[in-house]
Amino acid sequence: MDVVETRELAYFLAVARELHFGRAAERLGIAQPPLSRAIARLERRLGVTLLERTSRRVALTPAGETLLAEGAAALDAVTAAVRRTRRAGRAGDGGPRLVLAMKPGGDGGGLLPAILAAYEREPGALPVEMLFGYGAAQALRDGRADAALLYAPRQDLTGLAAEELLEEDQVAVLPKAHRLARRAEVSLADLDGEPRPRLANAPDPADPPGGPAGKQADGAADGPRVHDAGQLMQLIALGRAVAVLPASVRGLLRDDLTAVPVRDAAPTTLVLAWPETSRSRALAAFVRSAAAVAADFTASGLR
Repeated sequence: MDVVETRELAYFLAVARELHFGRAAERLGIAQPPLSRAIARLERRLGVTLLERTSRRVALTPAGETLLAEGAAALDAVTAAVRRTRRAGRAGDGGPRLVLAMKPGGDGGGLLPAILAAYEREPGALPVEMLFGYGAAQALRDGRADAALLYAPRQDLTGLAAEELLEEDQVAVLPKAHRLARRAEVSLADLDGEPRPRLANAPDPADPPGGPAGKQADGAADGPRVHDAGQLMQLIALGRAVAVLPASVRGLLRDDLTAVPVRDAAPTTLVLAWPETSRSRALAAFVRSAAAVAADFTASGLR
């Protein structure tokens, strides 16, 4: 079977997502006729019909639905490989680096400085570049990062290898004037009806306070969309949202916010994740350092 070109795959994915050749062509920045010819050429090469076309609509066939699902993952993998290859081989700009993605404060309440210090002592350690923001798992999958600090099980680890670092209880972050703020603890049922924030970058289900398809692990996310930690804290302070987050968030709270333990929220585990296909020695050394520091941290009772 002939190999499918990445450009053809990108063209098909644009049409499959838009279900409209004109909009897809505009999105790709090309004219519609060459887009139509490229899709027809791809169908001939594969020997299947991917799209049912009429004068009124475009619809995916079963074969098209399969290529949409698996082709998107394949194209993402190629894009990620290119990014990591370029980063590993760059001679200028300080040379190769190891990029670690995480949301602000997402290091289990201060574990990261010790990890970085331990890694620096490893032979052949690379400079570590930090990438902050919601969407750490997506940055890992699309090649912008080599590793990421994530929380399981609320974050999707499909296709990733992971090292568990430490387990945390969860707390409800509330404005100090909230009706529940003075309680010693709350239940998830107590938070029913409270607006729960939604992650702005929907393709990444990984970061609190979001989850797959806009859901949180502990309830429906029907509140405002959030783009970063600062915006989330401001929305909570204004009474526009409450959030259930790992207990280490206490160290990041503003004076007008408080954290109340949620007695029936399942614990969440901080993990260091990386692509399961990675063969980087520098990354392996970073994982070893993180695991050793986490073990010492837990054994010392500093949690």
